[in-house]
Amino acid sequence: MAEAGAHLTSGAAREGPSIFEILAQESLMEAVKPALRHAVKVLAESRPSCFGVLWRRFDEFYLLLDVLLQQHFLTHCSASFSENFYGLKRVSGGRGLHRNARRRSLLLLCLVPYLRAKLEATFARQREEEDFSIRLAQSRSQRLYRAAVAAYPYVSSAWRAWIFCQELLFVFGAVRTHSPLLWLARVRLARLTRRDIADMELNASKRVFPAGDSALQRMWHLMSEAARGAAVALSTSLSLGVFFLQFLEWWYTSDNQAAVKNLTSLPIPPPPLHLHTAEPAEEGWPDAAADRTRCPLCRRLRVNATVLSTSGFVFCYRCIYTYVKANRHCPLTGYPTELQHLIKIYSPDT
Repeated sequence: MAEAGAHLTSGAAREGPSIFEILAQESLMEAVKPALRHAVKVLAESRPSCFGVLWRRFDEFYLLLDVLLQQHFLTHCSASFSENFYGLKRVSGGRGLHRNARRRSLLLLCLVPYLRAKLEATFARQREEEDFSIRLAQSRSQRLYRAAVAAYPYVSSAWRAWIFCQELLFVFGAVRTHSPLLWLARVRLARLTRRDIADMELNASKRVFPAGDSALQRMWHLMSEAARGAAVALSTSLSLGVFFLQFLEWWYTSDNQAAVKNLTSLPIPPPPLHLHTAEPAEEGWPDAAADRTRCPLCRRLRVNATVLSTSGFVFCYRCIYTYVKANRHCPLTGYPTELQHLIKIYSPDT
């Protein structure tokens, strides 16, 4: 038993990393996305017209950045960004990372987390629809899609069980990879050596501007250098701000939201004055601010009144539910809005 667990802390004598190094590099990328998501959310709330599209398409925006970042580090360091940050590299077949292994690694590093995030968001929307008892008309393909999404929690549980078993076998030295993604990419992790670092520095010093190439090749070279500069800048900034990223991850977790609300709670400000004097948006229709009993979307008397916590406006529940589900922002102010921001109003007479 002592021999099986000796490599947990005495990793210097082994080429492979310890389980603690592996968990640390995985938690680094898990902290980057929530921090970047919060920064984009703040920008979208301050300037919805300019940055609202980044918030609505955040997953695609993050996928593009992730592909550029991981491509640079896989090409020049034979490792992902977080693996290189902790002095690790990817090895395929006992040698360096060849082209096919690099492509498989890039695909599994970027595409699998993106698809998993999309499936989790779709499952969350389906669960909200069931909680709110909203049943819209569905075709046969939509029903099949709904059934596939309903099976996702079981597939996710099986995947997590596979990861746990793989890590457990890796701890006791039974397997050489800790993750099914590494096994699918046919690579394993190893520590960087002095020779690897010297080779990377030598390759970086040999990169010069191609004088005899065509304009297209020069443009590609400039784009590659720009991506390299952005990757190096991100790596350097993360080297100085890892603690700050971990703090942001802790600060915006669901377990800490109650403490955050107590620390940042302020009195509710009065409504803007211009809402009381605004002209009707369309002739013949009552103003939403003047007539407080009508829904701003359907222009009729409100049914099952529901308020948006992001803007304070009150709508019919079905009207605002359908609109927010499709557009993900307030129809009057443009503030980014999700379904969890809908709050039903229960009057004493109902």
